[in-house]
Amino acid sequence: MYDGFPVPRPFSARPHAAGTTGPRPLPRRRRLRGFTAVALAAALLTGCGSGGGGEKGDKAGGGGAAAKGFPVTVENCGVRTTYRHPPARAVTIHQHPAELMLALGLKDKMVGTAFPDSPVLPEYRRDFKAVPQLSAKEPSFEKILETEPEFVYGGYASAFAQNEGRSRKAFKDAGIDTYLNREYCDQRKPATMADTYEEIRTIGRIFGVSDRAEALVRDLRSRIDRTAAAVKDTAPASVFVYDSGDKSAFTAGGRGLGSEVIKLAGGRNVFADLDKVFGDVSWEQVVARKPEVIAIYDYYGSGSVAEKKKFLLSQPALADVPAIRNKRFVVLPLTATLVGVRPQHAVEDLAKQLHPERFR
Repeated sequence: MYDGFPVPRPFSARPHAAGTTGPRPLPRRRRLRGFTAVALAAALLTGCGSGGGGEKGDKAGGGGAAAKGFPVTVENCGVRTTYRHPPARAVTIHQHPAELMLALGLKDKMVGTAFPDSPVLPEYRRDFKAVPQLSAKEPSFEKILETEPEFVYGGYASAFAQNEGRSRKAFKDAGIDTYLNREYCDQRKPATMADTYEEIRTIGRIFGVSDRAEALVRDLRSRIDRTAAAVKDTAPASVFVYDSGDKSAFTAGGRGLGSEVIKLAGGRNVFADLDKVFGDVSWEQVVARKPEVIAIYDYYGSGSVAEKKKFLLSQPALADVPAIRNKRFVVLPLTATLVGVRPQHAVEDLAKQLHPERFR
């Protein structure tokens, strides 16, 4: 489904930056509210006599008795939502929420997805192709409403960009529940592997599949345990993460999950002391830290891995960096460093690249 996907020139801005298209015109928004009001009125008519009221989220079951295991109340990035039934129609914005839902066997609940970052994990490709792709980037508020969703799950903060008319309040006003990946709730604390497990469990609770969520967590933990055993007692390889940039290097700091992925794989992020998820560093700093390995973050719209390697190898100032001198590169999909089901796969894949002798 990626044939013909437009790839801009290398080293472009990160794809998940919030847009700056300005406020939406009022007449259009009024028409949307009118559409929502009509839909709500129809739902009330068809559900007449079913009982109702209660907290936000009741609409999913027509306001009747709660489903087994419900109600479920979730606090997410300052938004409290009570679900009386599992959402029946969900839209995911960005790839990592889509893969998480597919891993929980929720394909039939998905009426749309958007903004693929990289090739989908092989085990989910068939199901992913079966879900309508609404947009190559974040879809408009109107486009999402066309799918008549009950639940919208965003991966990056830009999923709910207020200046593009997709704020969580706008969805709430339209009667639609929302959830934002926990990594973007509070970036003052580092994201950890524990966050990935809690994200899975929370989505499992919302959709009434907690048993599947626990099984998935056990499977992902076992991947980590196998990898940890394989790289035990190895000397950590010093790793510089190259995301993009030419005048300076845009790299992964210590607050992002990428640093923990590197550590669990038997490496050490040379910029783990950068108190950010991502940040710019000078090339002089890269030279001074003498990384043995360069991990290239790979995602659509940032230039190919081959282009990034060519750029790094062509810089005279980097010639004496051990990773450049030995042409030692490893590749990490950006989605593999985000809270979801990818990081545990990434730990195993990265460990095989950092310490191939331990996996023969």
